[in-house]
Amino acid sequence: MSANNDAKHIARCLELAILLEVSAHKPGNVSVVTNFEKTYYDQFLASAVVAASSFETAARQGISVSQGRIDVADIEVGQLIKMGIADINAWQHGGNTLLGAVILLSPIAVAAGMVSAAGGFDAQCLRRNLKRVVESTTPRDAVDLYAAIEIANPSGLGKVPALDINDPSSVNRIFDEKISLYKIFEIAEKYDTICSEWVNNYPITFDLAYPSLAKRLQNEGDPSDAIVQTFLEVLAKVPDTFIARKTGIDKSREVSLKARQILNLGGIETPIGKESLSEFDKELRKSSNLLNPGTTADILAAALALCVLNGYRP
Repeated sequence: MSANNDAKHIARCLELAILLEVSAHKPGNVSVVTNFEKTYYDQFLASAVVAASSFETAARQGISVSQGRIDVADIEVGQLIKMGIADINAWQHGGNTLLGAVILLSPIAVAAGMVSAAGGFDAQCLRRNLKRVVESTTPRDAVDLYAAIEIANPSGLGKVPALDINDPSSVNRIFDEKISLYKIFEIAEKYDTICSEWVNNYPITFDLAYPSLAKRLQNEGDPSDAIVQTFLEVLAKVPDTFIARKTGIDKSREVSLKARQILNLGGIETPIGKESLSEFDKELRKSSNLLNPGTTADILAAALALCVLNGYRP
C-alpha cells in the first residue's frame, strides 16, 4: 500500500476498534442497548467516526518518521490528541465520550504508521515504537493535552498535587521548566491508569487485555461476548481509576471484586454468570453513573485496535 493508503487503513482499524468497544454491552457503560442520562450510544458512534481523521494524521506522522522526513520529537502527539477531541466535541452533544481512548490510541496510530512503513503488523515492533513516541513528547505536547482536556471537560478530574490543569500557572511552569507530556504523565501515573499505560509502555493493553481478547475473538462467534468477558477480566485485576477519582479507591476495589466474583461464575459464558452480570450492570448505573468503569473501556478500545490492526474482522 502507498503511504496514504497505509494511513487510511490504520485510521479505519482504530475507528472500527472504538465502534466494536462501545457497541458491546459492558457493565456500567454506554452500549448499543444502554445510554446514560445525557450521553447516548449515537454520540459515541459520531465520536468514533470523526476521530478517524486525527488517527489518519497521526499515522501519517509515524510514516514520516520511518521515512526520515521528520524526527520522532516533531510528531506533536498533544496536537493530534487536541485535534481529535476538538473534532469529537464539534460533532456531538454528549460531552466527553472518548478522551481516554484518544489519549491511548493517538500514539498507537503513530507507532502503527512507523511499523506500516516497514511492512506488515508486528505487535512487538509497534510497542517499541510506541515507547519512542511517548518518551519523545515535549512541553508543547503537554500544553496541547491540557487544552484537549479543557475541551472534553471530563467529570471526576479532582485536584492534583502538582501542575493541576485548573491552575492558571501550570502552563507557564510547563514551558519555563521544560516539562514534557511524558513527565506530566509520570506524575499522574499513580492515580490514573491511562497515564500509567503511557509511561510503562502499555502493560495492561499489551500483556493482559490484548492476548486475552485476541484469543476470545478467535474462539467465540460473537465479538461482543469476547469483549465483555475480557472487560471483566481487566476490571477484576485492575481497579478502574475513573471510578476511583469520583468515588474513592475503596469503591473502585469493590467493583473489581464483584467483577472477579462474576468471572468465577463463568461471566457471560454461563446462565448464572449472565444473571449476575445483569445485576452488576444495574448496580453500576445507580447514582448518576458514578461507577462507570470508563478507564477499563478505554483499555479495551486500545486492545481492540491491536486486534484489528493484526487482521481481526468481525
